[in-house]
Amino acid sequence: MTAIEQPVPTQPTPLDDPNRDLGFGSVVARESRRRLLNRDGSFNVRRDGLDFLASLSLYHKLLTISWPHFLALVGLLYLAFNTLFAFGFLACGPGAIMGPPASSMGGNEFLRAFFFSVQTFATIGYGHLSPAGLAANLLVTAESLFGLLGFALATGLLFARFSRPTAKIVFSKNAIIAPYQGRTAFEFRMVNARSSQLVEIETTVTFSWFRDGAKRYRDFQPLKLERPKVHFFPLSLTVVHAIDESSPLFGMTRETLLASEGEFLILVTGFDETFSQMVHARSSYRAEEVVWGVKFANLFNPISESGIVSIDVGRLDATEPVQPALPAAP
Repeated sequence: MTAIEQPVPTQPTPLDDPNRDLGFGSVVARESRRRLLNRDGSFNVRRDGLDFLASLSLYHKLLTISWPHFLALVGLLYLAFNTLFAFGFLACGPGAIMGPPASSMGGNEFLRAFFFSVQTFATIGYGHLSPAGLAANLLVTAESLFGLLGFALATGLLFARFSRPTAKIVFSKNAIIAPYQGRTAFEFRMVNARSSQLVEIETTVTFSWFRDGAKRYRDFQPLKLERPKVHFFPLSLTVVHAIDESSPLFGMTRETLLASEGEFLILVTGFDETFSQMVHARSSYRAEEVVWGVKFANLFNPISESGIVSIDVGRLDATEPVQPALPAAP
């Protein structure tokens, strides 16, 4: 099968270079056979040995879980606390709550106590129900304190989730290797999925693959990009690494790329104007996620009468064959 170009040896990174593993550690770089970086930006490593409390980061978890999970958890805790206090009011005796009888709730004493707990917890206090006796008033005092703390925590978490700057950059499903300006190039596309504006976008791509020498080891080589930094990112961006004699991809075929367990590690940083802070995104492409012999299809929609330029983000992954054909993916 025809290679990208005629093979030329590339200089491996010295094994004693402290920057060669990018922070993964020599053991991970040497032993791991899984992808180093998942498509969602998370790392394929695990830290064991810490006890549960030491490894628990509830605040971080509540900030990073999805909105449906967060809202479901808040709702579940709200119902659980009110149910607990409802049983507490029932334990105080039948006369602990003054007001309309349980018949107004279909004769259900628990529902009466539950909704009284809701009014107390949320400091609503319609005035129809009130505590009677020392035990019930002490329970109301405790619940009002829990309610104030709970709503303060929930408000803080909501504010933190809304104000936390994060990037939502969508990467194309596959990277490609295709003809480029009389040579070949490694390419992928990305687009900002948020309405916020990102500026000063900087992209770094590092190629990780296993080399065979005295012993098999993982090497890391930064790829020279056509445009490693752009000032504006209003639409989409195609990141291009031209494969020339200085590229570690020079001379590789699809088979040799797969055999080397190659992985392209991507880090994107930019300035979010909405939050006035730097944001970043990570992803990677494994060798089997690189498609040969295609080019990215056009994203641009026809120019409207008003002259507005737009793209179809739904076509971010769209490709089309090129001529002359390169070795195709199976």
